Amino acid sequence: MLRRAKRWSDGASRILAFNNSEDWWQRRACWADDRDCSHERGLLHTEATQTRGASTIVRRGRNQGQSGGPAVPEPQAGPTAAELLGTSGIAWRPVSAVDTARANRRWWDADADEYLAEHLQDIGDVAFLWCPEGLTEGSAGLLGPVAGRRILEIGCGSAPCSRWLRTQGADVVGTDLSAGMLRHAVTAAKRTGVGVPLVQADACSLPLASESFDLACSSFGAVAFVADSGRLMAEVARVLRPGGRWVFSVTHPMRWVFPDDPAVDGLTVSRSYFNRTPYVEVDGEDRPTYVEHHRTMGDRIREIVSAGLALSDLLEPEWPPGRTREWGQWSPLRGGLMPGTAIYVCDKVG
Repeated sequence: MLRRAKRWSDGASRILAFNNSEDWWQRRACWADDRDCSHERGLLHTEATQTRGASTIVRRGRNQGQSGGPAVPEPQAGPTAAELLGTSGIAWRPVSAVDTARANRRWWDADADEYLAEHLQDIGDVAFLWCPEGLTEGSAGLLGPVAGRRILEIGCGSAPCSRWLRTQGADVVGTDLSAGMLRHAVTAAKRTGVGVPLVQADACSLPLASESFDLACSSFGAVAFVADSGRLMAEVARVLRPGGRWVFSVTHPMRWVFPDDPAVDGLTVSRSYFNRTPYVEVDGEDRPTYVEHHRTMGDRIREIVSAGLALSDLLEPEWPPGRTREWGQWSPLRGGLMPGTAIYVCDKVG
């Protein structure tokens, strides 16, 4: 499981209006579903300024960008999400779309501070990392030319990928359900001077016009954290223009069969590849607090094709020599033996 290696939740929508013709955006929210959201009300009046054309690119490294940019500040961590939500155990069981959405939205709201305190040195502020193996969009070019293109990021989190795309001349919109993560996106926009319009929304029901984007992307964003990822694929296909491209990275499905352990104990098969029962963390009353859904490679390809997309490429990045940093279940030991990430490159037919 991906377990805090990136993040996304899905569920109720809150739409943030934006104006692409001006150098500013203001967060204005309207609630489509008010469940479990009282702790987020303080975000309704947040404003931030967007600066266009910023040139500094901070690459994901440890404390300083690979391009020699400024050091990436590390946020202060508070209580863990597990403590805040009362997580007390693990279960493997079916979970409905509604319960998946509610659990994962609350999880990533609660986990945002801790996640970024742990991983900001990896993901950076203005950078596009596809996977823990270190593959960047700058080196891989999976999206193709981005300057002047309208791009949607699904599950943007604190939005480092969206900001990197903005510095490359793209017109970007970042979406995420988690108010906690989007709060960090607002802060990072102020810190870096690079902002993009943000939309808080359900990835399976995007409040965006059909055929309004040239490209869409998700770096370990939403796909594993929704119960119906086929519906997510269909929504992305809907908002893409004919000939548009959708690129997303997820945990490689074969990792599902191994324990979530980067060391030797994580090399022993403990679960069937074909067992699609979700991984669920629960609280003391057996309510889900975190959910991930597994799909085989064949499942994923069928979802893509059923949405009217063509699979143009499938990457399984190798662990690069000399890369020593562990990230969750990703490590040099496991990375040298089996793939940890799958990246799907899809094009809209027509």
